[in-house]
Amino acid sequence: MSRLQSVLINPVLNKEIKLRFRSFKNFLGILLFLAICGAVCLAFIYIETQFSHDGFTASDSRNLFILLSMGQLGLIVFITPGLTAGAISGEREKQTLNIMLTTQQSSTSIILSKLFSSILFLILMLVASLPLYSIVFLYGGVSPKTVFVMFGFLLLTMLTIGSIGIMFSTILKRTIISTITTYGVMLFLLVGTLIIFFIVLRLILGFQGTTGPGQNNILPYFVLILNPAVSMFSSLQSNMFVYEFQQLGINWPLWFGYTIAYMVITLLSLLIAIKKLRPNMKAKSKNTKKG
Repeated sequence: MSRLQSVLINPVLNKEIKLRFRSFKNFLGILLFLAICGAVCLAFIYIETQFSHDGFTASDSRNLFILLSMGQLGLIVFITPGLTAGAISGEREKQTLNIMLTTQQSSTSIILSKLFSSILFLILMLVASLPLYSIVFLYGGVSPKTVFVMFGFLLLTMLTIGSIGIMFSTILKRTIISTITTYGVMLFLLVGTLIIFFIVLRLILGFQGTTGPGQNNILPYFVLILNPAVSMFSSLQSNMFVYEFQQLGINWPLWFGYTIAYMVITLLSLLIAIKKLRPNMKAKSKNTKKG
């Protein structure tokens, strides 16, 4: 228990939290975010009510839930890299990383503290937006369980993107380079995987020719589970890509593969960041022992 406390509760995390939440701009940003989400909800309800003879139905309520979820996913995808890609490289550029490494904090403690402090602001925004979903509950179509499952989906996505950003921030010495690299990876996950999926799918179905559906080929599935937007939308719309997967003989839901893949990516990214945080110091200590 004391080991876990030393990792999660330490001076680095306390300092980062104080620095990030000391400014009034952060709370103003949360206020603007909630105001925009509330305005989108009211505008959506008004438009659907004005142009529909049946009023605002449960189906419209579900569409509003999908719109809010995709909007929050877009927020996470485009903000998280900017918050995490400079966590370690920024300390290196300010020449404070060596001071941090001379403390009693372990590499694991430093990396996790940087990660949690960077994404804590986004987590606060997600939690603050949960009451907005009460508007969806008024009209039905979405259960509270679906809301909390979607919150877990967004949290996992945030952790994975943050871990990738921390990894590049540790490996690459310049913040601008690590930021561009992290955004490039996210662009590949959002757009590149979708393009590769359709190319591979067309090639596989073309090679199958007259053999018909039922040929087990999981390569397109492995490509598509890396796409957070498609995985989220498919979990809300269960009929998405059903025909394509039936042709390939795949019956696994995308969210299942997405969860496993992103947990593995998060773990590997954090392990690489922890290992690369003190590479020179470990090499020097070995050479000192040999001498």
